[in-house]
Amino acid sequence: MKPDVDDALARSDTRLKMKPVYGPEDIDGLNHLGSLPGDAPYVRGPYATMYRSRPWTVRQYGGFADAAASNLAYREALRRGAQGLSVAFDLPTHRGYDSDDEAVIADVGMAGVAIDSVDDMRRLFEGIPLDQVSVSMTMSGAVLPVMAAFLVAVEESGVPFHALRGTIQNDILKEFMVRNAWIHGPVPSLRIATDVVEWLGRHAPHFHGMSISGYHFQEAGADPTLELALTLANARTYLAQLDARGLDVDRFCGGLSFFFGVGKSFYVEIAKLRAARLLWHEIVREQGGRSARATAMRMHCQTSGWSLAAQQPRNNIARTTVEALAAVFGGTQSLHTNGFDEALALPGVEASQLARDTQLILQHEFGLSDVADPWAGSYLIESLTAQMADGVRDLMAQIGAQGGVLAAMQGGWVQRQIHRRALDQQARIDAGEDVVVGVNRYQQERAEPQACSEVDGASTRARQAHLLAALRRSRDDAALRSTLDALTAAARHGTGNLLDFAMDAMRCRATVGECTRALLAVWPRHEQPSLYQDGQYGLARAESPVWAAACASVDRLCRQFGRSPRVLLAKLGQDGHDRGVRAVASALTDAGFEVVLTPLFQVPQAIAVQAHYEGFDAVGVSSLGGAHLELVPALLDALGAVGRDARAMPVFLGGIIPEQHIRRLRHAGVLGVFGPGTPMDIIVTEIVAALANQPQSDNATAHVTEPVDAGARA
Repeated sequence: MKPDVDDALARSDTRLKMKPVYGPEDIDGLNHLGSLPGDAPYVRGPYATMYRSRPWTVRQYGGFADAAASNLAYREALRRGAQGLSVAFDLPTHRGYDSDDEAVIADVGMAGVAIDSVDDMRRLFEGIPLDQVSVSMTMSGAVLPVMAAFLVAVEESGVPFHALRGTIQNDILKEFMVRNAWIHGPVPSLRIATDVVEWLGRHAPHFHGMSISGYHFQEAGADPTLELALTLANARTYLAQLDARGLDVDRFCGGLSFFFGVGKSFYVEIAKLRAARLLWHEIVREQGGRSARATAMRMHCQTSGWSLAAQQPRNNIARTTVEALAAVFGGTQSLHTNGFDEALALPGVEASQLARDTQLILQHEFGLSDVADPWAGSYLIESLTAQMADGVRDLMAQIGAQGGVLAAMQGGWVQRQIHRRALDQQARIDAGEDVVVGVNRYQQERAEPQACSEVDGASTRARQAHLLAALRRSRDDAALRSTLDALTAAARHGTGNLLDFAMDAMRCRATVGECTRALLAVWPRHEQPSLYQDGQYGLARAESPVWAAACASVDRLCRQFGRSPRVLLAKLGQDGHDRGVRAVASALTDAGFEVVLTPLFQVPQAIAVQAHYEGFDAVGVSSLGGAHLELVPALLDALGAVGRDARAMPVFLGGIIPEQHIRRLRHAGVLGVFGPGTPMDIIVTEIVAALANQPQSDNATAHVTEPVDAGARA
């Protein structure tokens, strides 16, 4: 439907407004002043000594290829200064598939480490003392089998559960809002998440059963106020789930932690982290919590991935350093700093080492750990902290008025709020209003291509398939079947803790995919449309002559075709990061194209059939998961199979595409590749130029004989 654009813009900007100068009047009457670090409401930090006795944990987020390769990288990171590990799993693992499943082979090992079984988990942590090293795992969709595999691996290594330190992300609500690595629907997913929190609270009390994430909201486009409001609204929902089970709030809130992104609004980000602790203290107290462990928020932070630029990538070193400084001043308990080359590909060895050293320099060379919360009493920071808290309370009240976060999410309100802010931010950057050095101002001549790390996906798949075959030959099938049936029955009847049943299956050497299928027998795979907003981007660029010229070129093409040119936009494979493709859909629509955005997780053959039989003029693919070298040529082959080769159906690609891959993709038939930071007007004009030289499709008014599931506008 067509939105009310004026209303959308009016509600889209909750960024904090800063004055040129602050004074005593700006903190007059603020209620949160006067406390000390370690004292309620913990604005100044959860611990009295903060970094003076123990600096924040330097975490290294990583994982690629298979368990053996990632294990070597983890051990080297620990040797070179990392103090905790953060595990990135590949997309098939996130979505509950085994590595030899034909549906996901292009994504195996590409954007994280492939884990199929307990044996993979044992290989992943071989030689790493799990009773000494804190381990954080980013997993929400397939949290049940993945956590079960980890716990059984720990059990078999002889480490007692009570000695474990770390976190499992296990924040499923944000998956439905932005990250899209879901498997089951929201209601059964909440049961799984709560079971994991409950089990770990009883058996592994020092291992946080849930890290409630704001990072992904910021990466998807949310400003700091909306990021914090959605994070805390989700946290309140999880608390309600625990309370409904009759669990003790003080006991189980201590097993919850938080994960925030830290972007380029330096002072605002500091205020956000301080306000987060203030608000969490209020929420837990309202829920009946009283203990310091329950009401004092503990958090992990990561510097912004979205703020990294592919142009002049070494400038990202400065961006990441300042973002890390904001996280430290905000009082984070652990921190991951991004590699400067992550807008191009997986971080390389040099970039990863520099990211770790950045934190070590901040810890050891500048005295940042000498004083707890040095910003206390600052006119600016204290005022922004209060302003942030008030803005978050207002947004949370709006969510509550809709019936809570589940209702706001299922009605699309959450997604619309984030998408509107992402479009507004994109328009400001494209217009040059928000300066990005090297991207829209102070550009330099193109430098030599940055060398990037690559994963040999075919070799990784082959190794995983070999290991899976050996695993299946060695196990007791009858015992395995019994445990999987018990997992299905527990899901169906609501009996027992699902993590207990999943661990039983993993002890019998079940795979992640088999455990997932046991749950799918009760709770089918969730599906949801891909939505985007039209009207807002074009309105924000209305005064731009460059944008006007791009729109005029589309208008000429419409007259040439006698209709609007039609573009099909798709995400192939298991990559669920859709901020970019939704923004492109919005901009192309506002420029005058007719756009269809498909649902996520498409296969090349289905997109080729839809593009041909529904008479599209061009196809655009967004890739942020690293599988483009397989999926995009497969799409080109599939288009050829239905009679539409690259000469008759231009294919464009956008996303994180290493320079060395662009030549190969162009040789395969991709007409244009748009990397991070490409302005929308350039995307529009290049598509127009390609289509103006193409013969009009004979299928421009064709209809498919069988329905093809397509996305829609919000």
